[in-house]
Amino acid sequence: MPVKEDMMKRAEKALKLPNKQFKRNIGTTKSVFRKMMCVLQAAYEKQHEYGGKPPDLTVSDKLLITLQYYREYRTMEHISIDYCCAKSSVSRSIRWVEQTLSADGQFQLPGKQALQDGTPKTVAVDVTEHPIHRPKKNKKIGIPARKSDIPSSPRSLQIRFLV
Repeated sequence: MPVKEDMMKRAEKALKLPNKQFKRNIGTTKSVFRKMMCVLQAAYEKQHEYGGKPPDLTVSDKLLITLQYYREYRTMEHISIDYCCAKSSVSRSIRWVEQTLSADGQFQLPGKQALQDGTPKTVAVDVTEHPIHRPKKNKKIGIPARKSDIPSSPRSLQIRFLV
């Protein structure tokens, strides 16, 4: 139980840091962090107004995970170990925070049109981890012996030829 109690206080501990150290560790100022938290909390409450499954991670943990992922370039697996959850929970949290903040409009990057006005600019390129969609393994696929009249074992081949 002490691990779960410690997880609940991560954002509170981070907000108690001095401003300079907070920005260095988290990657943003306290005021921007609080604005992000308000947007995410409102979206979470709207999403779960009729109930639902209790989350693995709190909203503040999801935001901290996302900022830590971008700031430190850590893998999702390492972050999942720190937060005592599955890698898929970390991936879902990062995607949810990204989509929620960009849908709000306060935290969007300028569009392609703003970048093409002719003046040189610095652009950030997203090269983060992405889930790979692979086909599910199926017993029907990849086993030609079951699909046609081809015998599956060499012994049955011998019997067939002898008859």
